[in-house]
Amino acid sequence: MFRVKLSVVYALGLMTVAWVLSGCSTVVVDKTVGMSPNAIYADAKESMDSGQYDKAIPLFEKLEARAAGTPLAQQAQLDKAYAQYKTSEPAQAIATLDRFMKLHPASPALDYALYLKGTINFNDDLGMFSAISRQDLSERDQKASKEAFESFKELVTRFPESRYAADAAQRMNYIVSSLAQYEVHVARYYYKRGAYLAAINRAQSALADYRDVVALEEALFIIYQSYDALGMTQLRDDARRVLETSYPQSEFLTKGRKASNDPWWKVW
Repeated sequence: MFRVKLSVVYALGLMTVAWVLSGCSTVVVDKTVGMSPNAIYADAKESMDSGQYDKAIPLFEKLEARAAGTPLAQQAQLDKAYAQYKTSEPAQAIATLDRFMKLHPASPALDYALYLKGTINFNDDLGMFSAISRQDLSERDQKASKEAFESFKELVTRFPESRYAADAAQRMNYIVSSLAQYEVHVARYYYKRGAYLAAINRAQSALADYRDVVALEEALFIIYQSYDALGMTQLRDDARRVLETSYPQSEFLTKGRKASNDPWWKVW
């Protein structure tokens, strides 16, 4: 019996040793040890170029630490932000860019950082692309598009000669149209549910806040329709007069809608 117990203890001991050794074998080895910053950057860029963004991110993080205080470390931050964006981590990418802009306010790459931040928010706001998915804009938050606008605005204002300025300005115009369309969509939402005063107020907000955007034609039509539904004939006729003056060829008055099914953003 004593011998049996010893054999059991011995076997358990071997199992413990094997477990410890197997645990040691899972320790991650830092392959960048002994590599120069330039070599690390070359590896990270190679991963980026081949679409292995998840592999590139930790390499850029290593490079940030190894090359701290150098232009290469700044480049690593920007590239890491882009890699995070491409791996569907927009919040992390924006946090990386915010940190970059705080640490390097005079960087010659600041225009790119602003452009990338704006682009991330721009693409993150699916509300601006609702015509593709046919989703209800009244269920969407326009926070991302507004933040994108602010980034693009700062870029265009501070760096008008930047290579990114022209595209940023075009995206700003697009965002303005998106925000106006959002207001009109909500006004339409209220009108269809019989909340005519709420529809009028929302449509009037669009008219007050935006200029020269496609959505304003429908905003006027919603005001006209709502006053008609409320039996307020004088205000209805005033709204119709403004609509006819501003949009003499408006199809809303003849067909109740625009004949074209093209989305308002198709120009983009």
